Amino acid sequence: MNDEQQVIIWTPDVPGHEAFTDAKAAVKRLQEIYETAVSFLSKSFQDALEHGQPEARVRAFYPEIRLTTTTHAKMDSRLSFGHVAEPGTYSTTVTRPDLFAAYLEQQIQLLLNSHGVPVVIGASDTVMPVHFAAANDPKLTVPHDGSMDFNLRDNFDVPDLSTTHDAIVNGEGFAYPDGARPLAPFTAQRVDYSLARLSHYTATAAEHFQNHILFTNYQFYVEEFESFARQMLADPDSGYTSFVSTGNVEITASDAPLPVPAKLPQMPTYHLKRANGSGITLVNIGVGPSNAKTATDHIAVLRPHAWLMVGHCAGLRNSQRLGDFVLAHAYLREDHVLDDDLPVWVPIPALAEIQIALETAVADVTKLEGYELKRIMRTGTVATIDNRNWELRDQSGPVQRLSQSRAVALDMESATIAANGFRFRVPYGTLLCVSDKPLHGELKLPGMASEFYKTQVAAHLMIGIRAMERLREMPLERIHSRKLRSFEETAFL
Repeated sequence: MNDEQQVIIWTPDVPGHEAFTDAKAAVKRLQEIYETAVSFLSKSFQDALEHGQPEARVRAFYPEIRLTTTTHAKMDSRLSFGHVAEPGTYSTTVTRPDLFAAYLEQQIQLLLNSHGVPVVIGASDTVMPVHFAAANDPKLTVPHDGSMDFNLRDNFDVPDLSTTHDAIVNGEGFAYPDGARPLAPFTAQRVDYSLARLSHYTATAAEHFQNHILFTNYQFYVEEFESFARQMLADPDSGYTSFVSTGNVEITASDAPLPVPAKLPQMPTYHLKRANGSGITLVNIGVGPSNAKTATDHIAVLRPHAWLMVGHCAGLRNSQRLGDFVLAHAYLREDHVLDDDLPVWVPIPALAEIQIALETAVADVTKLEGYELKRIMRTGTVATIDNRNWELRDQSGPVQRLSQSRAVALDMESATIAANGFRFRVPYGTLLCVSDKPLHGELKLPGMASEFYKTQVAAHLMIGIRAMERLREMPLERIHSRKLRSFEETAFL
């Protein structure tokens, strides 16, 4: 190749790779490298919009964390995270170190404690797409392809699906191009992709998400959640500091107005915030396993400490009544949306810590205990399907399978949320409320539904909140169970 054919590349000046034995200093260096890259790409792109095509290719790289260990360290076998399995080189690319600062500092410190060797911080070989850099600047938007005077890809890097994947969490033997094995469950581009999707689907910024996520499939729960949030804001001893609604509207006073948005996003999301992200986020995912998968696919990159489904279901047993609760201890997966990522033969175990928190919360809210609790709650298999109108087809096949599985309830989201929790190593659970009994002549009709919602929604939501508050007090090493970890795991949660 002669000189005239060589591509000129402009890159920012960043510090070279450096070893760190202090987690705070390591995260500070990650932030420095990231902010330099973002600033360089954003300024270069703004210049291109104003003055035309650059004279060279503009490129910046994500920062990375790298660990090399030559010994089999003696690990605390009780811990499911915080260490690598065997000698070798491990790395992860990093995005938004400002957003993930506490998480990164915690995980790096665990590595330092476990292995007694420094981590190395520097720029990676993974290019940063200009779209993800521009996402840091609300005044900067990347126009769609063909709307500019030059081809964007001739001068800037764009999102690349080859580095935006779930190969790590799916256990597909992923390694970085230099052979380093992954330290964390997601690559930087995969995280950036999900952060962008979260903003689109929920109309709230990733910064507002809390570590404890409640999923529901009805907007009625949102009204109760806002009411509870206002009660907490009125109580100076509650520990809750603010409430965030769609459009990133944030209030800190219990009587502050919350404007109703002209148009709700696909998955309206609300955040009752506490210090260190220890509050509760409620996501109305709507109906269906596809929505459930979409929400959990993207929220997973935030590494929450637990997510629970608190929605409605069809009761399958004649002994059940409308308003009864179902605590899932097994799942019949006929949702199909995760079949390629997590085969249906993979068991989805109930997690004792979650089950106890939910059952205890039911007892706290209903004031029933022990054998009396069985009057209003059943523990059993929840079946999740992808056909909302399954009743209109020949029922003999589905009903036989439901009976053989010992299912006590049927919905369209719970198994998907649990299965994705298992796949992403996020502790999960399900507490449903019976809203109809299609096999026994009690269909979900308008009058019946209205009365049901009035009497049960508030109690059901409060149970979910109480369960999350119990889980919040639990040490990380206890809630992040070893049951969720495979043979060779990433060191980071």
